[in-house]
Amino acid sequence: MRILFCGDTFPAASQHLKRRLGPHDEILICPADGVSNALDGVDVVIPLMCSIDAGIMDAGRFRLIQQWGAGLEGVDLAAAQQRGIMVANVPATGSNADSVAEYVILLTIAMLRNLDEAQSNVRAGLLGAPMGRMLASRTVCLYGLGSIAKALARRLRAFDVRLVGITRDPHAPKVSEFGLDACYSGAERDVCFAETDVLILCARLSRETRGLIDAKALQALRRGAYLVNASRGALIDYGALYTAIENAHLAGAGLDVYWKEPIAPDDPLLAFPNVIAKPHIAGVTDRSYEEIAVAVATNLDRVRRHEDPLNRAL
Repeated sequence: MRILFCGDTFPAASQHLKRRLGPHDEILICPADGVSNALDGVDVVIPLMCSIDAGIMDAGRFRLIQQWGAGLEGVDLAAAQQRGIMVANVPATGSNADSVAEYVILLTIAMLRNLDEAQSNVRAGLLGAPMGRMLASRTVCLYGLGSIAKALARRLRAFDVRLVGITRDPHAPKVSEFGLDACYSGAERDVCFAETDVLILCARLSRETRGLIDAKALQALRRGAYLVNASRGALIDYGALYTAIENAHLAGAGLDVYWKEPIAPDDPLLAFPNVIAKPHIAGVTDRSYEEIAVAVATNLDRVRRHEDPLNRAL
């Protein structure tokens, strides 16, 4: 079986999968702009921050589009369905959710304690600065209550925060599993934001959630609040975020995902000292990748046996 990684980012993905494959399987890697020319004999494509559209589907004869992770927003599902191409993902559960949760807490504390400035002060020989802020007693809002939010809720409890959430149905039975102090519907967002000190985005990107955090949403946040996004960049309106940072309505932003990836090194948003930006690594850990590799290898074996893959979207 020939497996093509579409995109030359996330280099550890192919290494982990290779250890799970047989001697007759072949892994290929191509840049995001060279997918159409690399499809000869390919049975399965694995997109890495690369769009798989109708043109790419027509250029090859692959049977499965297997996402390395959960997000399928880069796959034209309608085109795949029309062509009878199977699409599957790996749910953001287990070690992946735990890895993202740990990383989100890292970003949050790094912002509150001005970690980048502290590092600069070490180099400058300055002791006892900057002044940081404690996370304890602050109100943290989880926007979207899925697996990652659940992993976060368990960990944030240890920091003695007031924990609130926003979800479609705040009265759903699952909400009790999060141990929230309060839960709001999307329609009650502004009420929730008015008491939020740290907003953590845990929502999936969809047509409905694209640009979810716009100028009105950011203005509804308590002045001096922090924003953390390790979900998808397009959940936030770029211009609105830039303005909220520029006018100091937001005290800081911790970003692991962007509107276009990788983000341009000279993007003006990165010039703000209170923006902590990292290269989409929240879920990139040894345990997370090992579990994903097992799930992907299992699906490859199932396709080899002409069985439906697990977690099939189409």
